[in-house]
Amino acid sequence: MTATATSWTFKKPSVLPGFGLTFGFTVFYLSIIILIPLAALLIRPWELGLEGVFNAATAPRVIAALKLSFGASLVAATINGIFGLLAAWVLVRYEFPGKRIIDALVDLPFALPTAVAGIALTTLYAPNGWFGQLLVPLGIKVAYTPLGVIVALTFIGLPFVVRSVQPVLADLEKEFEEAAATLGATRLQTFRRVVLPAVLPAWLTGIALAFARAVGEYGSVIFIAGNMPMISEIAPLLIVIKLEQFDYAGAAAVGSAMLAISFAMLLAINMLQAWARRR
Repeated sequence: MTATATSWTFKKPSVLPGFGLTFGFTVFYLSIIILIPLAALLIRPWELGLEGVFNAATAPRVIAALKLSFGASLVAATINGIFGLLAAWVLVRYEFPGKRIIDALVDLPFALPTAVAGIALTTLYAPNGWFGQLLVPLGIKVAYTPLGVIVALTFIGLPFVVRSVQPVLADLEKEFEEAAATLGATRLQTFRRVVLPAVLPAWLTGIALAFARAVGEYGSVIFIAGNMPMISEIAPLLIVIKLEQFDYAGAAAVGSAMLAISFAMLLAINMLQAWARRR
């Protein structure tokens, strides 16, 4: 009895009560929602054999679609990284009429159905649209081109950067910037040495989220892209086309290629985030 009582007396309480049950539920939930579907995606293409999987994932049309999807997503995420940081800075540091309205409009791509966004963007940037007719004399065509894909992906990715950076900027004490100014630092030096290191991890997180969202985007792109094979056809659309043709293994092969490329790029971004936190 003494030994038992002693063991119970010195047993350290769990940080999370019911850890065994909650951990088991978490693993079960993740398995049902994520791991098992991903496993099915990776297993299905192998019914074609090794050569069939390779041919399905490296067909010229597939390569062109993958280049457009990942290239446009990277460009859109970069644009959002620049202007999203600027928008977050303005919303946090300045007071102006209509600030709450603009702050609410940032979340519009979250609430707006992607198909509606695609139709709206096509209406604006078509050759006879409000913006498109002004760009045509300049030799710039947006709708039904890869540029239209970038515009759509930029539209749906902006909130991720703004909402990732905004709370970090709001919590950043202005005293640090004032101290840098009293030591003779210019505004640019203060931003580089004080503000940017503080927001860099959150900024990279927002860019990564915008990129990940753009890679799998479908609804807002198919209306403005034109969907011309080898020119403006995105990988998600190619997967849908293969599914409609009952080529499930080929669709899974393209999806597996997208998954592998996305994982590699997100891993690189996460490593960059870890490096930024150690600085």
